[in-house]
Amino acid sequence: LLNRTLAMASSTRRVFIVAAKRTPFGTFGGKLRGLTATELGKVAAVAALKAGNVPPEKVDSVIIGNVAQNSQDAIYIARHIGLMAGVPVPVPALTVNRLCGSGFQSIVNGAHEIKLGEADIVLTGGAENMSQSPYAVRDIRWGTVLGKELKLEDTLWCALTDSYCKLPMALTAEKLAEQYGISREDCDKYALLSQERWAKAHSEGVFEAELAPVEVKTRKGPSPFTCDEHPRDTSLEKLAQLSPVFKKDGCVTAGNASGICDGAGAVVLASEEAVQRHGLSPLARLVDYSVVGVDPAVMGIGPAHAIPRLLERNKLALRDIGLVEVNEAFAAQCLSVVKEAGLDQETTNAHGGAIALGHPLAASGARITAHLAHQIQMGRVLGPGLLW
Repeated sequence: LLNRTLAMASSTRRVFIVAAKRTPFGTFGGKLRGLTATELGKVAAVAALKAGNVPPEKVDSVIIGNVAQNSQDAIYIARHIGLMAGVPVPVPALTVNRLCGSGFQSIVNGAHEIKLGEADIVLTGGAENMSQSPYAVRDIRWGTVLGKELKLEDTLWCALTDSYCKLPMALTAEKLAEQYGISREDCDKYALLSQERWAKAHSEGVFEAELAPVEVKTRKGPSPFTCDEHPRDTSLEKLAQLSPVFKKDGCVTAGNASGICDGAGAVVLASEEAVQRHGLSPLARLVDYSVVGVDPAVMGIGPAHAIPRLLERNKLALRDIGLVEVNEAFAAQCLSVVKEAGLDQETTNAHGGAIALGHPLAASGARITAHLAHQIQMGRVLGPGLLW
């Protein structure tokens, strides 16, 4: 829950977003496939600190979300991003994993540190390169026997199945579609809407304030990568031709699911004291947050249960909210959240979502936060904004 109220009071440690940047998102196997999540995170972090006029040496803590942990240096990701961005060696770093909410969780953790008085400025964010997910061979470290066939495991594909409920993520969306009466046509219409909203917002320069270009290597030399790569020019007719992926006569297709992508985002948080001391200019204030658990078999419905708790705690109603962002893992999942929570589709993902932009796991929470914070700062949101 973010808002534009920037007035400060000394009675409580309030948390402000003073900068937020993200890389353009690269499609699976696309222009960003050669850069590790750490390298992408560095680009976003450096850009965010520069945009917020925050000297790296003033950062008290670094907290970064990452899910796939697929590069050789992945276990050091938060530490390396901080050091690469110029944050001093004594400043601690923490990597967090709350799956698709990891980017959000990094911000929540940063807010905790500020509210507890442990930090005044925290560099948060999320980074992911899903294109670099490797193949693996299990059970060969201690040798193998003659004639045993070694099997290559696609670590990315396997990770998209929850072994607890024994369901691929797409089938959790199919279960929600059945539960909430969401049809295949509904999903395709929503997917087209996401693409069209992104295209309109892109043409109007809505994303410019949040984007940080990435230099990529090409045959002709270094080239700036400046625009999201995953959005598609499509139609209902084209979407209808795609076959369901996981269930016969199901709803989920490659066209109405979020894109497997690469990218990173960074959000700089500051206490009110730090804002005053360093002359920082907040984009928005972080008001509150809510986290709930749901049945893993319908994991995507979580926001619909977190929203009412958050609103009730802050004595707000949905009519008070100017803009809502819900991560579009699948059209069926997002439509189920809209239906269950009673959201207004006109103010939900008004500039498109992960179906168009892509969903690089831990980076998505940082992207969504960055986008909403900039929309609030620009006065495009009447009232607080919600993000999930």
